[in-house]
Amino acid sequence: MGLLSNLARGLVRGADRTAEITSKRGPKSFYRSRGAKPTGYITSSGKFVKIKKMVPELVVPNLKGFPLKAYVSYKAPSGTEQQLTAKKLFMETAAVQIEKDFREGTFDLNRLEKYGFEPSQEDKVFRLFPKNYVR
Repeated sequence: MGLLSNLARGLVRGADRTAEITSKRGPKSFYRSRGAKPTGYITSSGKFVKIKKMVPELVVPNLKGFPLKAYVSYKAPSGTEQQLTAKKLFMETAAVQIEKDFREGTFDLNRLEKYGFEPSQEDKVFRLFPKNYVR
């Protein structure tokens, strides 16, 4: 491309297109000089001196013969375990103890803290709605 075509393109598209990308002009994920760390320093004569201790050393274990792969493919089938719901969690944790105490006759409706229920919702970030609150 010639000089005139570059000038015409600059006028049509805007002369700012060839400017350096800064954090103001780039995308939200662009941060200047957040890439690799320098592995040395530049002397007054302009030479780069590499320091061996500043070079990162990657320690990778030997995975020869290891049966698992490093990642899970997106093509892998979904798990067979069903989704955990509030009812399932209750049935697996508190319901067993409540049934046992009910059969033995030691169940007390005023002592629900024994099963993990909290008596009040004061000073809680996420409060339960009154219709969901166990009374």
